[in-house]
Amino acid sequence: MEALSSLITKRTRADKSNSGDRFDLMFDYVKILDLEEPIKQMKIIHVAGTKGKGSTCTFTESILRNCGFRTGLFTSPHLIDVRERFRLDGLDISEERFLEYFWWCFDRLKEITSDTVPMPTYFRFLALLAFKIFAAVQVDVVILEVGLGGKFDATNVVEYPIVCGVASLGYDHMEILGNTLGQIAGEKAGIFKSGVPAFTVPQPEEAMSVLEQKASELDVNLQVAAPLDPSLLSGLHLGLEGEHQYLNAGLAIALCSTWLQRTGHVGINYLNQTTSLPEEFIKGLATVSLQGRAQIVSDQLIESESPGDLVFYLDGAHSPESMDACAKWFCLATKEDYNSPYNQASSDNRPHESGHSIPVKKSSTQILLFNCMSVRDPQLLLPRLVHACASHGVHFKKALFVPNTSVYNKVGTASQSPAADAQVDVSWQMALQRVWENLTFGEKGRDPKNSDSTCEAVCDDAEKGAHSTENSTVFTSLPLAINWLRDSVRKNQSVRCQVLVTGSLHLLGDVLRLIKK
Repeated sequence: MEALSSLITKRTRADKSNSGDRFDLMFDYVKILDLEEPIKQMKIIHVAGTKGKGSTCTFTESILRNCGFRTGLFTSPHLIDVRERFRLDGLDISEERFLEYFWWCFDRLKEITSDTVPMPTYFRFLALLAFKIFAAVQVDVVILEVGLGGKFDATNVVEYPIVCGVASLGYDHMEILGNTLGQIAGEKAGIFKSGVPAFTVPQPEEAMSVLEQKASELDVNLQVAAPLDPSLLSGLHLGLEGEHQYLNAGLAIALCSTWLQRTGHVGINYLNQTTSLPEEFIKGLATVSLQGRAQIVSDQLIESESPGDLVFYLDGAHSPESMDACAKWFCLATKEDYNSPYNQASSDNRPHESGHSIPVKKSSTQILLFNCMSVRDPQLLLPRLVHACASHGVHFKKALFVPNTSVYNKVGTASQSPAADAQVDVSWQMALQRVWENLTFGEKGRDPKNSDSTCEAVCDDAEKGAHSTENSTVFTSLPLAINWLRDSVRKNQSVRCQVLVTGSLHLLGDVLRLIKK
């Protein structure tokens, strides 16, 4: 993967020295790879948004696959393996196929590019690779998730999509997209194409007015897709957890129905019906899965010793609004877990004076494992998370802050953690910790003793942490944090530890690598 890694630029994403960062180069790359005509022939669904666009694309792919179509899905980022970004018929592309198309594109570009037309940057190359893969495999439908923004995103080289979608908008990537919802909406609306229908979800007024204005300028029929009514699922549940997913599912239904109409597949249609969903739609919505979105995974090592005692709740929330949704999901999921028969079955069997074992239901404690990119404002993220959890009666016993394990300028599953003796800069994590300490100091007008006193082991000082307090610890690496959690659970077997991992999809991928081993 060194060839792919070489395309990662060291330039910060917030560098505004080039408007659009020479977006016109994308059309040169398309010509070099002979992709102009194949892209025109593709029947594309193009989706932008601040939050929910990945889930919307995944719902959309699953619905159309269950309708019998060959699907190609391009999303970002990947959590563990770069091949996750390219899904054919619901599965990650095989390593053999990936390498075949990767080297075809890389070698051809390397041969023809020059000082005036340099090699494409990392994400642009991956988008071009996606087009090559989907063209070679000849899928029936291509679902493209915008990487960042819309107007100057690599996926926006598409000039004739079948339908476009804009998922929920909020404040994220403001260093690039602008500081107001209106500016951000303007960038996202950059994917609108003249005469091509588009759908969005209910948006804040400032964002909606900009979307409507941009749509009007391009003669785009922009409609607001209603959230999915759960009663239409015939007793089944969405494959992705969280109330916000009904918004994304509603948008996916509108996109799929319009795609079916505009491509002449009128046999399966649900755009104007309100009383039932086609069977294929229901199956697609119910069977979908997506790593890193409301995902619950038990630690494999602890699971073999003490089932259910160390469980990770992973959600890639990284904007203020998504923190609210993440908090609500976590609180409901942990309460369901606590009240489940599984907790009863896996409870300690404490010996009684009589010599018989008496089952004791374990108490649970909640820990936060957090990191976010330095371009994001933790003052906007952490308070939203803490207050939303508190409103549901959930208070974190401790927060752990770690740098991401992934080495950003390397790609693939072989990305290594820094060496144990390496000097790791945790100044950003220390800044996160200060925000947390100020928060918990304010929150703990409540008596700390009211917290679960059975979790003393989890409150022990972490010797290897860069800095530890009663409420939080900064670790110099993720493996140290995971080992500390495992040791804490082993020391106090009367407690089940529920760990919320959020703030960064990169962090989620790193955690999954470690706990699934």
